[in-house]
Amino acid sequence: MAAPSRTAAARLGRLRPSLHATSARTIWSRPPRQPILPSTPWRQQWHSTFSSVNPDEVSHFNALAGEWWDPHGSSRLLHLMNPLRHDFIRACRRSEPRPAVPDEDASLSYLDIGCGGGIFAESAARLPTTRRVTAIDPTPSVLAVAKAHARKDPSLSGKLSYRQSSVEALEVPQDDKDLYDVVSLFEVIEHVDEPAAFLERVRPFVKPGGWLVMSTIARTWMSWFTTNLVAEDLLRIVPPGTHDWNKYINEDELRRYFMEKGWESPRVMGVVYVPGLGWREVRGSEKVGNYFFGVRRGGEASHDEPLT
Repeated sequence: MAAPSRTAAARLGRLRPSLHATSARTIWSRPPRQPILPSTPWRQQWHSTFSSVNPDEVSHFNALAGEWWDPHGSSRLLHLMNPLRHDFIRACRRSEPRPAVPDEDASLSYLDIGCGGGIFAESAARLPTTRRVTAIDPTPSVLAVAKAHARKDPSLSGKLSYRQSSVEALEVPQDDKDLYDVVSLFEVIEHVDEPAAFLERVRPFVKPGGWLVMSTIARTWMSWFTTNLVAEDLLRIVPPGTHDWNKYINEDELRRYFMEKGWESPRVMGVVYVPGLGWREVRGSEKVGNYFFGVRRGGEASHDEPLT
């Protein structure tokens, strides 16, 4: 496998303004090329019959569906990363200057976009602070795995709802109270060709004052070596073909995009996989590899909380 070219990094110097959305579980195809004027309300920008699901790419992840809940299978790194997802969300919420209620008394709603087999969605639904979790993925076989696993735990009934849908086909609630406190994009954005419009499509689901959280990978030579060459091609601990280094996004690119769009309080946490120990937070590692990124939607009092 050849190393990536320097021109690849230059092409992704900034987030690009048209849509091509995917996840590590399901990859979406490029929509018809038609202009979308910034002044046009988003509700008028999408046709109800439009579907971005690419069946050719989906087959890559369909083949992994049966292993989703095998902690030693192809999703092993996702299982190991899941506790850090919750740690990061709690850190984001604790950064709010005046939470409406104490964190232990919160009643939160989650939207997990690209939920795959439900590793995060299930764990979020089990939290005593969770009111409801809506988890979406457009792949039928993957959703079947998620639903079958959830049925093993009766306590999830009424709190966890799976829907076969892509984000553009999901209806945005009309009332702010029905929007989501936390919208998650775990292992999603690094598979997006043109992430700016995808993020704009996700934005309306976040409650004013709520959080958009994600985990992704910086676009560096180190990340190419660890995720593409070592993890995929040599050790095969990640299925080959899962990642495209050219689609990785750097933390400063995300930060600039969200600040220009009026989001607040960006937070970042760099993480490193340590064989035998799992994922660990390592300050500064967001500059070279995997990291979590969170940002708060404007609409409530902002603050100047220092970044992690």
